[in-house]
Amino acid sequence: MSHPHPDLAPPPALPEGGLRIVPLGGLGEIGRNMTVFEFGGRLLIVDCGVLFPESEQPGVDLILPDFDYIRDRLDDVEAIVLTHGHEDHIGGVPYLLRERSDIPLVGSRLTLALLEAKLTEHRIKPTTVQIREGETRSFGPFSCEFLAVNHSIPDALAVAIRTPAGLVLTTGDFKMDQLPLDGRLTDLGGFARLGAEGIDLLLSDSTNAEVPGFVTSERDIGVVLGDVLRIASKRAIVACFASHVHRVQQVLDAAHENGRKVCFVGRSMVRNMGVARDLGYLRVPAGILVDQKEMDDLPAEKIVLICTGSQGEPMSALSRMANRDHQIRIEQGDTVILASSLIPGNETAVNRVINGLTRWGARVVHKGNALVHVSGHAPAGELLYVLNMTRPGNFMPVHGEWRHLSAHARLAALTGVPDENIVIAEDGVVVDLVDGQATIAGAVRAGYVYVDGLSVGEITETSLKDRRILGDEGFVSVVVVIDSSSGKLLGGPEIHARGAGIESFEAVIPRLEEVLETAAAEGINDIHQLRQVVRRTAGRWVNESFGRRPMIIPVIVEV
Repeated sequence: MSHPHPDLAPPPALPEGGLRIVPLGGLGEIGRNMTVFEFGGRLLIVDCGVLFPESEQPGVDLILPDFDYIRDRLDDVEAIVLTHGHEDHIGGVPYLLRERSDIPLVGSRLTLALLEAKLTEHRIKPTTVQIREGETRSFGPFSCEFLAVNHSIPDALAVAIRTPAGLVLTTGDFKMDQLPLDGRLTDLGGFARLGAEGIDLLLSDSTNAEVPGFVTSERDIGVVLGDVLRIASKRAIVACFASHVHRVQQVLDAAHENGRKVCFVGRSMVRNMGVARDLGYLRVPAGILVDQKEMDDLPAEKIVLICTGSQGEPMSALSRMANRDHQIRIEQGDTVILASSLIPGNETAVNRVINGLTRWGARVVHKGNALVHVSGHAPAGELLYVLNMTRPGNFMPVHGEWRHLSAHARLAALTGVPDENIVIAEDGVVVDLVDGQATIAGAVRAGYVYVDGLSVGEITETSLKDRRILGDEGFVSVVVVIDSSSGKLLGGPEIHARGAGIESFEAVIPRLEEVLETAAAEGINDIHQLRQVVRRTAGRWVNESFGRRPMIIPVIVEV
């Protein structure tokens, strides 16, 4: 198996007739999916998603793929092909279109509708190409055949990409539910047909590669949701992803059966479900929807709220309810249902929300204590089925953390894919398919790009380190006034602190005065040097006296 190396050099020129695959996100992480295909000097992008920040990234709203690799070649991009409408596959598109707004967006009906609603908020009018399963379209040298796959959102697609270098099948996110709510099965016949034709490289979803067996059907959840609503004595609040149309459909059906009205809470939930309803993907029973004003006039036992926040996102509706920071107040007897899986890394945030909700008297139902969610990703049994059906010449696991990619690679080896034809890559690792053989050719930059308010890419790891220090240790500011010509101390030091847990600085003032007098005597009047002297002296004292390392902010005023 080919593993990436931390010291990989930039790749050489792509050999003539070869296909280059460059993942810019989605490998070694859950989210930020984006892969660039290159043939004959032209580029095809599959997906452009976002990653949501973790607790060690304070203040960050979203994390984008790094577009540097293609920034100077945007005119070479034929299209962006979108496999489905989840944020980790489409959320980065508005930011890429800021750099070239006329790149064609290729996707299914619902995927494009969800994205266009998002782009409207960014004031971008896109060029779109709507396709459906069974169609084949060419974009420059790339011939793309689209196949239906079952996932936790309607209209998901796999893409078979044909070039003179060979046939590549990228599954997108998929599972093989045999009784899907919308009746739309994963096109196993199409997969088998492509396998018979000869798949040179298979890129397959690895998220559940460590999970044995086969997926539980979505239909099994509807019964459980109905039972939970039946015994709920007051309001029921269901949290799920704002794009999970199937789950929302099940909640609507269960609410209707139990004589409850439904209210959507949160901008993204209202927007996405409005799109899904208008296009016929969401069947809403007549008279069941109410807005928040009407909800206030209904008995608590007749209400179901559907909101975001199943991952503990700080600004989501559910997190704000748990923190008593939302107009909807949790009350004794409410039932909260977390109807989604737990994305790795979010455990602490989700547990914090569960505890907050429980504190205010809610009963919290989640995947750990009831069947209120099934994954949208194929477990190991289904992944083996696809590998055996497609018999790829080369295999590259995608969409997952390192342990998922590695587990999927082991499955491929078990089905007979030679070790030398299994490529475990990570973001930025360049894979070339030449003469039927996939190999690692080098690496390009593929770091995190942070969105923070209106800024994109301006926040660096150093900035985040400073924020973490401020959050954990607080800060201490030291203001001194010096003579601009002699460097002698004229005023101060005046010291202020926030969040550092220090009330008195009397003991350090003589130290600061002494080092500043010494600096003046030695003829040091450079502002930068004086700041360093103050920072080191104050920092050493705080650490020795209190065992803390706050941010020290020296302010030198010259007069």
